[in-house]
Amino acid sequence: MEKFARLDRLPPYVFATVDAMKMEARRKGDDIVDLGMGNPDLGTPQHIVDKMIEAVQKSHNHRYSASRGINKLRMAIASWYRRRFGVHIDPDTEAIVTIGVKEGISHLILVAIRPGDVVFTPNPTYPIHPYSAIIAGGEVRGIPMGPGIDFFDALTNAIRQTWPRPKILIINFPHNPTTEVVDLAFFEKIVDFAKENNLMVIHDFAYADLVFDGYQAPSFMQAKGAKEVGVEFFSLSKSYNMAGWRVGFCVGNRETIAALRRIKSYLDYGVFQPIQIASIIALNGLDEKDDKENFCEQQECVKEIVDMYKSRRDTLISGLKRCEWDVPSPKGTMFVWAKIPEKFAAMGSVEFSKLLITKAQVAVSPGLGFGEYGDDYVRFALIENNMRINQAIRGIRKVMQ
Repeated sequence: MEKFARLDRLPPYVFATVDAMKMEARRKGDDIVDLGMGNPDLGTPQHIVDKMIEAVQKSHNHRYSASRGINKLRMAIASWYRRRFGVHIDPDTEAIVTIGVKEGISHLILVAIRPGDVVFTPNPTYPIHPYSAIIAGGEVRGIPMGPGIDFFDALTNAIRQTWPRPKILIINFPHNPTTEVVDLAFFEKIVDFAKENNLMVIHDFAYADLVFDGYQAPSFMQAKGAKEVGVEFFSLSKSYNMAGWRVGFCVGNRETIAALRRIKSYLDYGVFQPIQIASIIALNGLDEKDDKENFCEQQECVKEIVDMYKSRRDTLISGLKRCEWDVPSPKGTMFVWAKIPEKFAAMGSVEFSKLLITKAQVAVSPGLGFGEYGDDYVRFALIENNMRINQAIRGIRKVMQ
């Protein structure tokens, strides 16, 4: 009897090889600077933690919650969209709370496609984007993404060459891992493209706040007609250092939100209610006056987190340049996407990542883990402080020499 058939379709987990080497080196006593997994290293802002503690003391919050999220949190989501992007979201029909973005995307894909349906994703991209489709029995077509590539041109070429026609397009800007960013005009082209080709669009907006140098990331929901063709996911993991809390949300097309709500009602009872209550405070601030000036003041913690990532980005980029490894400075995300230096290019990203662990004592993510078009790159995650990043640079300099 065939067991675990869906697992057979999943490719080998590329990151496991590098993770095993990292752990083995640490067991030997090596001080590995870990710039691999995008796992925020600092704590959640104290006012959010305090609200969680207050809420968890109340026994009525220990009961089952609602799989779509409590009403006040959905109202806070709608308010956040109005103040941030000038977009109206109906909290009852156009918003749903998810147990992080990975859960939300996975369950939405599960309910939206049949075996054999085609899903378009960027390549390279965050692994759950293609893997969610594979787990659901779909077929994935990767659209090349990265420096010097016109993603929209690649998308239009792909759809002319694909049969059966794709059902879903998953996109993610600012993009993990390539750090590519777009403007609102790009999203408007995506809306028109989706209408022409009867596509559902899923936009993963996890890095909405993590932007630098004056760039402001647009929401897909700002594009005219976006609600007619798709939805947008946001996670509190990065903006508020709440990665382990596992809370996010999805907004947009009513029919799609209703489908996600229905499948979740069979599968979960929602996020632990004290976490939802604390998430209201994260989105609204300590007091809940519904005005933009107050909102900006209460989001100061997000600005501090962004400033921290910018400082780390600048430290890493300038350090790599001193090593004669010129890497573009990203305008968004908590990552740096670095093309492997020419003299090491033939190694590929996995072997080069192994080299950095053994010779530089630095862990990075091999680009191959995000898709075959990422094999010429490695991804640095800005999850160590500046002192540790400079330590990593000293190790990298030895390798480069």
